[in-house]
Amino acid sequence: MRATATWSGTIAFGMVSIPVQLYAATEEHTVRLHEIHTADGSRVQHRRFCAAEGREISYSEVGRGVALPDGRMLPLTEDDLARLPLPTKRTITVVGFIEPKGIIPISYDRPYYVAPAEGNTDRPYALLVEVLSRTGLVAMAKVAIRSRERKAVLRPYAGMLLLQTLRWRDEIRDPADLAHLVPAVPLSDRERRLAEVLVQEMTGVDDSVDHDGYAHALEQLVDAVVAGDTPAEPPRPEPVVDLMTALQQSVDEARSARHPTKGDRHGK
Repeated sequence: MRATATWSGTIAFGMVSIPVQLYAATEEHTVRLHEIHTADGSRVQHRRFCAAEGREISYSEVGRGVALPDGRMLPLTEDDLARLPLPTKRTITVVGFIEPKGIIPISYDRPYYVAPAEGNTDRPYALLVEVLSRTGLVAMAKVAIRSRERKAVLRPYAGMLLLQTLRWRDEIRDPADLAHLVPAVPLSDRERRLAEVLVQEMTGVDDSVDHDGYAHALEQLVDAVVAGDTPAEPPRPEPVVDLMTALQQSVDEARSARHPTKGDRHGK
């Protein structure tokens, strides 16, 4: 399927401007569950209903509006929204360059591939990719996508630019509100050392874990329900009673998995 641009505009930093287009960098592969009427299993439909006229309306009759302080609803047409006085509506405005570690990980939101638009834009685009790669910095920017202005970061990725929107500071909840749930616990040097050994033994991740098991589990559930069976309950980890014992057993298992014996390697 041919990729479709979700946004068109210009990257602007200093006096340099680069016409670009954004493309969704991710897609979800999920099994969709439908809403049904539990009494008879029929699909539930959501209809557009006008409370003032007491009738169902078509999609062509639906618009958008904003509530005024006095309670009235002010309609806004597409032409009104097109005149929104927001510079970032068609411009990715670079406000500066920073170290990637200066970005709070929890603030990352949606990623987009950034491709140069048609025309004489290849050279400045390639230059921005190159300078970000050489300096190790990322560009902090502001951009409006889908009627919302966002902070964003531009970084090199796989030979091209990747833009990832960021959440505003006031959208991130303060973890201090949960501080009372994490009591201070004294740890022994032995516990720390053994935990560090476990981390070292488990360094690295097998690519086989990079899949979503939900779809397969849902298929198993559907097959079991159709057959009138009860699907097997997956095992649950037991609560830790003796931390040192649990750590040592974990280290032993991790070492065994990382360094199998000769007989194990040959299936003996």
